[in-house]
Amino acid sequence: MTVPPQYDVAVAYRIYPKVSKVPPMFPNDKYKLSELCLKSFKDSLGSLKAKMFVLLDNCPLSYEDLFKSYFDEHDLELIRLNGIGNRATFDMQINILLDQNFSETIYFAEDDYLYLPHQFESMVKFLQEEPQVDFVSPYDHLDYYVLDLHNHKNFIKLYNGLHWRTAASTCLTFLTTKTKLGKTQNVFQSYTKGNDDVSLWLSLTKCRSFNPLAILRYYSTNMRFLRVILLAWKFCWRQILFGKRWNLWTPIPSLATHMDSDYLAPNFNWLKESTETSLNS
Repeated sequence: MTVPPQYDVAVAYRIYPKVSKVPPMFPNDKYKLSELCLKSFKDSLGSLKAKMFVLLDNCPLSYEDLFKSYFDEHDLELIRLNGIGNRATFDMQINILLDQNFSETIYFAEDDYLYLPHQFESMVKFLQEEPQVDFVSPYDHLDYYVLDLHNHKNFIKLYNGLHWRTAASTCLTFLTTKTKLGKTQNVFQSYTKGNDDVSLWLSLTKCRSFNPLAILRYYSTNMRFLRVILLAWKFCWRQILFGKRWNLWTPIPSLATHMDSDYLAPNFNWLKESTETSLNS
C-alpha cells in the first residue's frame, strides 16, 4: 500500500472566472487578477509544501494551466465544476478537507486575496504551536476598525514577531485543523443553507451573540446588525447555547487582503504590493 505524501497544509482553493467585487487592480480582467493573487499565495507559502485541491467553477481551461504553472502536478487535484456557485463550492471545500489525509492543517482559500511573501508559515506555526488558537485568518479586516459590531473585548498575543488578536468574525478564507473542522462542521455547513458568513463566525466565537434580549435592544436601530445576529440564532442556536467558544485570531498588521477596493486591510500600501507582485510575475 502506497503511503500518501505528507504536506504542511492541505488547501481547498475555489475560483470562478467573474469579478465579484471592485479590486484595486484588473477590475475587468478576472484572469489577470487570479494570476496576481495565485502568485502571491505561492510566494507566501515559501518553503511550505501544500496539497492543492482546486475547485474550478465554470472556469476556462486557461485557469487549469494557471495552477499548473505555479504548482507541481503531483501536488494538484483539479476539480472541474459547472457553475455550481459560492455556497455549493464552500460545501465542497468542507467535505474535501475533511476527507483528505494529506495534512491535519487545512486552509480554505478564495481566489481574490493578495498575500505578503513568505508569511503563510507564520500562520501555520501560530495555529500549531499555540493551543488556544482554533482558527486563523490572514486578513486584518477594515471592519474591525469601523463597525461597532467589532467593538468588543479581545486579547492580543505577540508571537514570532507579529501581533495577533482575537476577532468576532472574518470571511471564508481561513486556516484551521481537520480535527477542529470536524467538530464545527455543522456550523460551517449552515452557510450552504442560507446563513451568513459573519453570523456563523459569531456563533462560534460567541461575540455579540449570546444574550438575545440585550442584542435586540442594542441593535434595535441597526437592521444590518440585527439581521446578522438573528441569522446566527436561526441557524446555530444550539452552538450559541451549548457549544464550545472557539477562538479566531487575526494578524496586526495584515498578512493578506481581500482585493476589494472598499475593504483593503489598513496600514499597508496594497496597491504598491499588487504592482510589485505583478511586475515580478
